[in-house]
Amino acid sequence: MSIWALTVRAQWDVQFSDFTTLRSYYNPAVSGTDGKLNVALAYSVQMGGYDNAPQTMLVEADMPVWFLSARHGMGLSFFSDNASIFSTTKIGLQYAYNMKLSKKGRLAIGVTGGMLRAKAEKGKIELEDNSDPAFPSSSQDGNKIDLGTGLYYYHPKMWLGVSAQHLLAPTLILGETNEVELKRMFYLMGGCNIKFKNSLISIQPAFLVQSDFDMWREDVQCKVLYEKDEKKFYGGVGYSPKKSVTLLIGGVFHGISLGYSYQLYTEGIGAIRGSHEAVLSYQTDLDMFKKGRNKHQSVRWL
Repeated sequence: MSIWALTVRAQWDVQFSDFTTLRSYYNPAVSGTDGKLNVALAYSVQMGGYDNAPQTMLVEADMPVWFLSARHGMGLSFFSDNASIFSTTKIGLQYAYNMKLSKKGRLAIGVTGGMLRAKAEKGKIELEDNSDPAFPSSSQDGNKIDLGTGLYYYHPKMWLGVSAQHLLAPTLILGETNEVELKRMFYLMGGCNIKFKNSLISIQPAFLVQSDFDMWREDVQCKVLYEKDEKKFYGGVGYSPKKSVTLLIGGVFHGISLGYSYQLYTEGIGAIRGSHEAVLSYQTDLDMFKKGRNKHQSVRWL
């Protein structure tokens, strides 16, 4: 396997700073669990300021579906990541079956399937030695089916999920001599919503653990939410040991949520050339089992 194939493999599992808003990216069981239509667009630039810095875009939507006297969830996502000569994309479908455990709590199990595509384009960089076998001599691409699964518990006061991606550990063949190996990736994530009595302020701590059992990454995050009438604003901070510190800010404007985060690296390239991320999302209530259904709501808040 060539050296550059290892680089492509690492691009599949991008770490989003605002992972609480993008839960269904990590766990397909999230789809439709809250009884709402959720639409989100995320865009990030990692290591901003460098030429050919990695850029990632995610578009996803999920909603509940009712049939056979049960509630299900469906989701659709498009993921694109570009880093120098490499680009990776995935189009995925999600399905979740969720059941009521208590008056407000729900448990869901979900699966996701999609098509992966990896591509390497030699023309994006200039090489001193065009015969270097570590780089492709021409544009090459490969495709493969990918599967994932997850388990998720949701309650207005807390949530918890475990999931696995790349269950088949697919290998994408690029050209005649190069291949991209994807290792199985596992996630554990959760959070809660702490509201203070007679206060407009609530605190929303959360965590995310990601591992392929060779590599580990842990993230903790805490948002402080101010809510009055239909106005919502938040600020927060995140931390990943030996990796980064993240600052988050955002709010809800006319039913649309806009959030921005900046990730400062604590090792390696340092804080100046960090990662920028913007998340635009919208949510509306579709729970047909509730009175006053289909009223417009704010975005996905815990």
